[in-house]
Amino acid sequence: MMKPEKFSLSRRQIIRGMLATSAFAATVKFGTGCTPAQETTPETTTGASPATSGTTGEPLVVGFIYVGSKDDFGYNQAHAEGAAAIAALPGIKIVEQASVPETNEVQEAMRSMIDQDGAKVLFPTSFGYFDPHVLVMAKQYPEVQFFHAGGLYQEGVHPKNVGSYFGYIDEAQYVAGIVAGLTTKTNKLGFVAAKPIPQVLRNINSFTLGAKSVNPKVTTQVIFTGDWSEPIKEAQAANSMADQGVDVLTSHVDGPKIIVETAEKRGIFSSGYHASQAKLAPKGYLTGAEWDWATIYSRYAKEIQAGKTLMNGGIPHLVRGGFKEGFVKMSAYGAAVSEKAKKEADAAKAKFMDGSMIIYKGPIKDNTGKIVIPADKSFDQGNPELEKMNWLVEGVIGKVSN
Repeated sequence: MMKPEKFSLSRRQIIRGMLATSAFAATVKFGTGCTPAQETTPETTTGASPATSGTTGEPLVVGFIYVGSKDDFGYNQAHAEGAAAIAALPGIKIVEQASVPETNEVQEAMRSMIDQDGAKVLFPTSFGYFDPHVLVMAKQYPEVQFFHAGGLYQEGVHPKNVGSYFGYIDEAQYVAGIVAGLTTKTNKLGFVAAKPIPQVLRNINSFTLGAKSVNPKVTTQVIFTGDWSEPIKEAQAANSMADQGVDVLTSHVDGPKIIVETAEKRGIFSSGYHASQAKLAPKGYLTGAEWDWATIYSRYAKEIQAGKTLMNGGIPHLVRGGFKEGFVKMSAYGAAVSEKAKKEADAAKAKFMDGSMIIYKGPIKDNTGKIVIPADKSFDQGNPELEKMNWLVEGVIGKVSN
């Protein structure tokens, strides 16, 4: 939930006002302005060594923009931890802006980082930043590279200075589902989700398929809250499912903190997401599907410092990876996880690591009984069809609706 707006001027706004009165105001690419976001004061970190970007003799300035707080125990914290990892690299300076909504405000944030901080690389991390905001800014700043988490880059349609990266975190959700399926006593799992977009549906389905692979009796009830951060609705959904006998809760929202804490208070189990929430639920936390963004951010930074770009073809426009590539990981097993569950989960993870595990292998039905993947077909993790997913697998109680 957004906090009440702050009416004080940020450093960026003050600088904009100064620029507007200077002789160079006509050449500055600022827009018309917007309401200040919360937590808009940038934080800057520079690598310990004065090493350069490899081309100009100056540090490479990299900007990160988050839709929520950097310490949300979730999506934004995971990205911020990845940003911190590259801030320690020689010749890197990072600037960050948190709690920027998926509106034109993010365009203002990107513009400010480029014009005021000299950013040449931007990571606008939230799903809703991509279209239209990243695409609009990429056209205005063709020399800047924009890397977006999750946006599906289309060759010949999107600007060449736009890249897309994401992790196959549904691999980790599948493994977490195995743990949940072997832990539940009621055979009722619960999934609190933000929006029915493909990435979210894929996590719900993979979690359920993992659970059903070891316990065919389980069902997964899903409740969509409607947005990425709705603490009140998330708590209501968690309590509602607990009231109905669900004894393992997981989620796909920006900050799973409320859901994990609610599960612990209700005396049921939880499985985390984005980052580890283990310390919030010492009794009931089972494991969790986590990002390891440090891997991809470090890779991008080193490639750019070596002179590679999206525009010259040195960096691919679409980058994806799972366990094998080091993009995702599991939270440590909690005290409630049985040895059998650990063994089954570790075996599944090993199959992902060696490439032999295929989650979406037909025949698979959706929860209306329709065959969505025929018996003679299978989709590996890189299949673009999975990034268009618009159905819930058999065993999920709920429907895809906005």
